[in-house]
Amino acid sequence: MPRPPALPRSDWVLRSPASGAMERIEAWFQGPAYAMHRHDTYAIGRTLAGVQSFHYRRGRRDSLAGSTLVLHPDEAHDGQAGTDEGFRYRMVYVEPALIQDILGGSVLPFLEGGITHDPAISAAAQALLQGVDEVVEPLEQSDALVQLAHALAAATGGPGTRRAKAKGDYQAARRARDYLQAHATRVVALDELEAATGRDRWSLSHDFRMFYGTSPYRYLTMRRLDAVRRLLLAGLSLADAAQDAGFADQSHMTRHFLKTFGITPGRWLQVMRHAPPR
Repeated sequence: MPRPPALPRSDWVLRSPASGAMERIEAWFQGPAYAMHRHDTYAIGRTLAGVQSFHYRRGRRDSLAGSTLVLHPDEAHDGQAGTDEGFRYRMVYVEPALIQDILGGSVLPFLEGGITHDPAISAAAQALLQGVDEVVEPLEQSDALVQLAHALAAATGGPGTRRAKAKGDYQAARRARDYLQAHATRVVALDELEAATGRDRWSLSHDFRMFYGTSPYRYLTMRRLDAVRRLLLAGLSLADAAQDAGFADQSHMTRHFLKTFGITPGRWLQVMRHAPPR
């Protein structure tokens, strides 16, 4: 006798509180998960079950259970189930500033393929990719980040290579980052950013991308979107969250939200609310 078709399952995302410029999630999706998008953090992941498929760097990648994902800041990618069974995964989003604090102003390590079986990277990822309900102590997180930064550097050439020694003003880029973070909910003019950093806008844009993996404007937009997500989870409407975070209006915010996370704000709230009980 044929088996009845399986009942559809609701997609869900569990999210831990942000900790030290990091965010951890665990999620399950049956089919399409995210449209093409890009964010300004490293996305370090582990597939737990099923086939996690995504397009990255002009090709399709298929991550199986146990594989480690390393997606570079500002690199476009999507996400979907590679089979009808769906997929489950964990991801930690690590701000490039944390990697820079460890590597001291080297060019950000770039791992080409998006999926790695490097044992040092996998071990560091394992320490960071604990369940969202598990407590990661500050020293534990710090040790894992140091291990991750050096493992990424070693896998991509490491300090001392030509790429790591690329010229740029790290301190100016760092001042720009601090200034943008402090003024994220308002329009920041180019001349005031030049005055705050002592660097002309063109050189500053080059330096910022070298050390933080994205442009100053993208960094500013991401801080506003971080605020939007916090406000939505606190119960604000889309319109109020957009206004409080510094966007021109709800439509302006929604366009950036979709481009950054590959999902609309309404859909994001839906999968957050469908998460299983903790």
